[in-house]
Amino acid sequence: MIPSSFEYHRPGDVAGAVALLSQLGEDARVIAGGHSLIPMMKLRMAALEHLVDLQDIDEMKGISVEAGRVRIGAMTTQHELLTSDVLAGAAPIVREASLQIADPQVRYMGTIGGNVANGDPGNDMPGLMQCLDATFTLQGPDGTRDVQARSFYEAAYMTDRADEEILTTISFDATDGGYAYEKQKRKIGDYATAAAAVLLTRDGGNCASASIAMTNLSDTPVWSEAAGAALVGTALDKAAVDAAVAAMLVDIDPTEDNRGPVAFKNHVAGVILDRAIARAWDRA
Repeated sequence: MIPSSFEYHRPGDVAGAVALLSQLGEDARVIAGGHSLIPMMKLRMAALEHLVDLQDIDEMKGISVEAGRVRIGAMTTQHELLTSDVLAGAAPIVREASLQIADPQVRYMGTIGGNVANGDPGNDMPGLMQCLDATFTLQGPDGTRDVQARSFYEAAYMTDRADEEILTTISFDATDGGYAYEKQKRKIGDYATAAAAVLLTRDGGNCASASIAMTNLSDTPVWSEAAGAALVGTALDKAAVDAAVAAMLVDIDPTEDNRGPVAFKNHVAGVILDRAIARAWDRA
């Protein structure tokens, strides 16, 4: 299908984009890579009068690491996440997750900001950013503000971002320890039936810290504090891993769809988390 007619805007800086959104109101929407918005427009599920393209805003691009803090511009593409040696050294789990997003054509255009900002529970980056305890920087007509990834998502496609705000930057601490992003999907390019992001550190033979987040198993990404706590202080024996899986299953709330019934999704979630914990522990 063909989208309904709209006016196209391409500002050169964040201030100009925010001004356009404030001026045009609810009839305007920003576009980053376009992989979520354009299909909705073509299906007439989204009818917009104004489209504000962020492609020319250089201040929203790039990756840097300073004093152990990773900063990623929201318009940085998934391909750039994959090819950044700086990011691979500071947070290799981001590269591991990016490799499992869609296909190369999508990754060349899809941006990390678009992936986290639209609130799609099937996207990979929201759960990963919760696992990393990332901070999202938003800019609007009243200035900038920071929101934690773990409190950003409210429901499917509903976030803490106001309509006139733009997500400009994602930041988090560099990681040091074991990591894994495990994902089960029906075919290449599909959303996950279940995915797990795991970060672990160890002190001798025991787990010193653990962060666990799950993807596409509720209407928001799920950071399972209880699952991580079940691993801390243990040698990650079977009892500890089983306890973490059980805690995670309490926190998720999958629904039946074309990826399977609830019981199947719960089973897959447990298998995927078990694998992710094992891989992260090996790397730790």
